[in-house]
Amino acid sequence: MLASCWNEYLLKPAHLPLQDTNDRYFANIQKDGTYSVVPRMAAGEVTPDGLIAIGQIAKRYQLYSKVTGGQRIDLFGARLEQLPAIWRELAEAGFETGHAYGKSLRTVKSCVGSTWCRYGVQDSTGLAVTLEHRYKGLRAPHKIKMAVSGCTRECAEAQGKDIGVIATEKGWNLYVCGNGGMKPRHADLFASDLDEATLIRSIDRLLMFYIRTADRLQRTSTWMDNLEGGVDYLRDVILEDSLGIGEELEQEMARVVES
Repeated sequence: MLASCWNEYLLKPAHLPLQDTNDRYFANIQKDGTYSVVPRMAAGEVTPDGLIAIGQIAKRYQLYSKVTGGQRIDLFGARLEQLPAIWRELAEAGFETGHAYGKSLRTVKSCVGSTWCRYGVQDSTGLAVTLEHRYKGLRAPHKIKMAVSGCTRECAEAQGKDIGVIATEKGWNLYVCGNGGMKPRHADLFASDLDEATLIRSIDRLLMFYIRTADRLQRTSTWMDNLEGGVDYLRDVILEDSLGIGEELEQEMARVVES
């Protein structure tokens, strides 16, 4: 919770001993002792030059490349001593860590939305990019996954995510506390036809309330199910500000975003 609220650089000497191996190396250790590296591709967007750079790095270090379900590229087989050079080259190509190793925001998956799709009613990719850059690096009790779909055909599978957003003719529907994994849970419809500012404010409040009140290693789905009153109570707290802490939650998130 403290890391989430203050969001200081995790490799500062005072914090380094608290980090898992994966956090220290910005990579995921694999079964053979090598590491996988996942650069961030917000909403799955990547330029031709970015793809070429990743390909050249993978070829240079003989890394196995795999497109992930989160719409980015995972590079496997990196040795520990290679990681600084790999990340240096990725950073020079404009990439940053995708936090695939952290208890933090992983990805914001999206469809192409109204920019390209004849069924899209809103710019889902643009919103997904905004959300990913807003919440990237947010430390949380467990991993957080998001998605934005540009219409009710739901190509981004937003109703299976911790935070899911689906476009409507009038705005955005917000779904919360879904997940896949060993015990899949369909997200609950939280609010309908929100404008973008209200949507982001609601997500700010919900995420910070989750960070404040969830147990360590507790996903949003289990957290909400354990709340007395469940989704109705959560709506009262987040949308109606029944506890009078809405502005405080927004300010705390703003400090994290600024950091």
